[in-house]
Amino acid sequence: MDARLNSASPQPAPKPTRWTHVKRQLKRNIGLYIIISPVVLYFLIWHYWPMYGVQIAFKDFMPGLGIWNSPWVGFEHFERLFDAYYFWTILKNTIGISLYGLLVGIPAPILLALLFNEIRNRKFRSFAQSISYAPHFISVVVAVGILFFFISPTNGVFNSILVSLGKEPVDYLAEPSKFWHLYVWSGVWQGVGWSSLIYSAAISGISPDLYEAAYMDGASKFRRIWHITIPGIVPTIVILSILSAGGIMSVGFEKILLMQNAMNLETSEVISTYMYKSGLLNTQYSFSAAVGLFNNVINFIILIIVNAVARKAGETSLW
Repeated sequence: MDARLNSASPQPAPKPTRWTHVKRQLKRNIGLYIIISPVVLYFLIWHYWPMYGVQIAFKDFMPGLGIWNSPWVGFEHFERLFDAYYFWTILKNTIGISLYGLLVGIPAPILLALLFNEIRNRKFRSFAQSISYAPHFISVVVAVGILFFFISPTNGVFNSILVSLGKEPVDYLAEPSKFWHLYVWSGVWQGVGWSSLIYSAAISGISPDLYEAAYMDGASKFRRIWHITIPGIVPTIVILSILSAGGIMSVGFEKILLMQNAMNLETSEVISTYMYKSGLLNTQYSFSAAVGLFNNVINFIILIIVNAVARKAGETSLW
């Protein structure tokens, strides 16, 4: 009798496999996957598929033979780069310009966003913000042209003022010591307004109740900024700083190339411009690929280290 009852009792449903769970999720979110598919295809085609060409950094690439049939040379191109007398110069310029840009470029939009937040007239604040981020939409060529308009040694605005004061005109781009300042501060002018929008959005997400409570307790405006506004946007600051640090070896190629000349080459030559000259102008494709690979590996290592330090120090990180 017990045997018949046991045989008639319903059997437990089979446990769904992992593949069944995946198919269920795909079916449930098929609309989202269709929406995101163009972006995924873009990155697969234009960012991941070309990575197979990185192997030419370890080959003596010959266009007639193709990538696969070119002979292997190992780390010969990397040794050539590290042994070159100009290696430490371009490395110093690349890191120096990037660090200078980070030291100025990170706090500048934060300060601008704090200033915008203190403007009570909404129309004037919108006008000021529009003026500040308008240079972001100017192309690099136009931005450098505007810079030349101000610093030209013949008819530039600055030199016209100097001549009117009885002083000699200065050729700013002919002096290597001034190149870093011109590059970084012109970049701040072009990007500070646009970058401040992110911090303005983060500030707008802070609860007004915190400001009201601090005001009722007698906190001054500076105290409210220091103890409420800045702590409220610290996660945003950390994330954007990590992203900026991850590109520390990637100095703007187009702008530096436009501002570069034979007289300021000792402080303006960076890895990206050197890679362009050696790879495209001198047709040293394998050597240029080795320089670019070295540059990207260093960027990746710096990103990992900065992210780990940020996660350990403040529990805010990219992953």
